[in-house]
Amino acid sequence: MRVSDKRWRQPSGGISRRAFIRCAVAGVGMRAVPLLAEGKAAYTRANTDWLAKLRYGIGVHWTAQSVPRQGAPLPFQEAVDAFDLKAFVEQVRFARADYVLFTATHALQKHPAPNHAIDALLPGRTCKRDLIGELADALAEHHLPLIVYWNHSCNGKSDPEWRKASGYDGKDKGLFADNVVEIIGWMGRRYGKRICAWWFDSPYSLDPSGPHNSVTTDMTGFRFPWERLTAAAKTGFPNRLVTYNAGVDQTYLYTSHQDYWAGEMNDLKHPALGRYHSNGLQWFGWTCLDDQSWVHSRPDTEIALPLYGGDELAAYVRTCNAHQAPMTFNLGIYQGGVMSQASLDLLHRLGGALSGAGHGEVKPQ
Repeated sequence: MRVSDKRWRQPSGGISRRAFIRCAVAGVGMRAVPLLAEGKAAYTRANTDWLAKLRYGIGVHWTAQSVPRQGAPLPFQEAVDAFDLKAFVEQVRFARADYVLFTATHALQKHPAPNHAIDALLPGRTCKRDLIGELADALAEHHLPLIVYWNHSCNGKSDPEWRKASGYDGKDKGLFADNVVEIIGWMGRRYGKRICAWWFDSPYSLDPSGPHNSVTTDMTGFRFPWERLTAAAKTGFPNRLVTYNAGVDQTYLYTSHQDYWAGEMNDLKHPALGRYHSNGLQWFGWTCLDDQSWVHSRPDTEIALPLYGGDELAAYVRTCNAHQAPMTFNLGIYQGGVMSQASLDLLHRLGGALSGAGHGEVKPQ
């Protein structure tokens, strides 16, 4: 999703889901897809069997711009310290979600965990509390995989201090790429198998070749090294999945060195037609269930009510699941970590309506 936009303008019977939904057994029964991309070395896509067996998950844009239901927001580091992780996980379980897609950084490069690579570039942007690691561990206790969203935060004027520190506006764009690669590699080494997949946003601010071009620096003669970033993203867990979001409903590939489709959507008009999309990637979807701003950043306001009814939601997810395609719903979330109860209730009913609903059976190893 474009971080500069405040609002949008526009099963198998008899087989245990536990046996399939495992992010760390990617070498077993692998659908190996060796590719030769951009004249580079062959790339073999990681196994997505565990992802294909998931029904639906919760995504949240809990960021440095998130605000409470009422009152003034806490400074970011204090908000991270105050985040009620136990309550958050209980909400996920109540919603019967099979996984969580959690935002590490978005419009602002403020990271809810330690990261020495970020500290080396711009001190004061990370936290002592490791919310990402704690979340991964808490979800693992209930056998729920964690997918991490990450944005380079060099989108327009959203974070001018960071784009300068990171080298986005520097003459040597290779140095900027090195910095991005090191940040992601550092996280890979720290978290290992606890991060099952990456969801990388805003490649269109680094590479003008795709359907959207929001590059705001001189990239003349430079191509961002997506293959290097993918390699760094696999650090600590070679079977970790990677995707690059090309925009709403877009199937463009900035590189073939990725493992599943990002699947950003504005609505429920385009369900999966098969396990693999037309670009060859494992199908995956992500859309807003309530607040179409993605981030709840308007002070003293309630999160919007769900956009869809239960029957429409269930029909869509059933269609996707019939093709081994998981669907992610972004829920509005307040700064304290509380999501919309109306949306949680809707997902709770969805989980009960789906055939073979087996909440709690996901067990990554």
